[in-house]
Amino acid sequence: MKGLLQRAAEARVVIAGETVGAIGPGLLVLVGVEPMDTQAQADKLLHKLLNYRVFADSEGRMNRSLKDTGGGLLLVSQFTLAADTRSGMRPSFSSAAPPDLARALFDYLLERARAEHGQVQSGRFGADMQVHLVNDGPVTFQLQV
Repeated sequence: MKGLLQRAAEARVVIAGETVGAIGPGLLVLVGVEPMDTQAQADKLLHKLLNYRVFADSEGRMNRSLKDTGGGLLLVSQFTLAADTRSGMRPSFSSAAPPDLARALFDYLLERARAEHGQVQSGRFGADMQVHLVNDGPVTFQLQV
């Protein structure tokens, strides 16, 4: 399971002109699911997302986590993160989880995130989404569990 974490000043997801999820300061995370991923990996990814220290402390150092700041978490499913791009000029998606598994694990991650962190929003699995981001820093990390 992969998560592309981006520290956001603000972020939102729009589908057909309607905003379906939005946060102020916090994290936008694009989530990619691979065929061998499990709920245990989703739990591990969520732990990292909530505790990864990417927010500045009083001295300007990245020493505070989302849990520390109470910021928003916007989760967006993105199967293209699981693409194999090692060869050729076109990505292969054979390394992405089948849609049923990916949806189940993304929904599980979303449910667990809402249970553990108050401010959680999401895109819509499988939808054509426009993701708007004001990346703070910019700060972007790829997490893989």
